[in-house]
Amino acid sequence: MSRALITGGAGFVGSHLAEYLLSQGHEVAIIDDLSTGRLENIWHLRDNPRFHFAIDSISNEIVMDRLGSECDIIYHLAAAVGVEMIVHSPVHTIETNIMGTASVFRVANRYRRKVILTSTSEIYGKSDKVPFAEDDDRVLGPTTRSRWSYSTSKAVDEFLALAYWKERGLPIVIVRLFNTIGPRQTGRYGMVVPRFVGQALANKPITVYGDGTQSRCFADVRDVVRGIHGLAECAEAEGQVFNLGSTREISMSDLARLVISVTGSASEIVYVPYDQAYETGFEDMRRRVPDISKVKRFIGWEPQIPLEESLRAVAEDIRAHGGNSPSGLRTGDGPA
Repeated sequence: MSRALITGGAGFVGSHLAEYLLSQGHEVAIIDDLSTGRLENIWHLRDNPRFHFAIDSISNEIVMDRLGSECDIIYHLAAAVGVEMIVHSPVHTIETNIMGTASVFRVANRYRRKVILTSTSEIYGKSDKVPFAEDDDRVLGPTTRSRWSYSTSKAVDEFLALAYWKERGLPIVIVRLFNTIGPRQTGRYGMVVPRFVGQALANKPITVYGDGTQSRCFADVRDVVRGIHGLAECAEAEGQVFNLGSTREISMSDLARLVISVTGSASEIVYVPYDQAYETGFEDMRRRVPDISKVKRFIGWEPQIPLEESLRAVAEDIRAHGGNSPSGLRTGDGPA
């Protein structure tokens, strides 16, 4: 049994990871400042004697030092994400992702704790070489487009992680999450699936940004946390970068139609220009498809839960919360 610390543990992916690790017999502590995470995501875990939580920022190095000294491994999920936050709060995005991660690595290095860094498919930018492999080149837009600040900040996180591995021998694993979906994810920050499902359940128009031909691959959070844990347990994965996501590609128009079918909705589909949805000159990735051959080779992981089942789970969650699914902190989801 290991003692795990999850940063951003009250968020979407973090709370599911906490559940999974507890089910595997581990002790789990989380830290979350609740800027986008929610206590409701973890409240059902509070009576578990192997679960502990601290409501604070990862930038508070006094608290992080104590938590780091008491754990065996750090799962670093805390980050500012979601395209709306990226566009409208770029300072918060950059400072949280870069300075927060630097704080985590300083603590990890002090106590020689293994770190699992969750990164993002946004790393690949607007490259049209699909599927994306871990060593592929990155293609980004200009610095005058705030859209690319998140990708750049997460790239700095990856460079820092690999620097600690190469220069100081700190055990790290980088996991690039593609679009991850499931219960507790929120549509507040531009996440497409809870937004579509919430609109469908209310029989309101489903708003597809752009022309709807852009495509994504959606992995169920239950599959994703299983993969994160598998890589954490794999010694050969240290110092490596891994894609983690589904390879089933679907356009946003087809996703909207599938959501309508799964929910039995009477919604219509309407198209909203990117300039109206986000900002003038907004740039998007046309396709986002992972090459998962590396993670399959290392730990035998591949997604198992069909998209339709994931959509039903999201719908059930939104119904249970009266149309307001709890917020998530990390998703790997982006604009669509």
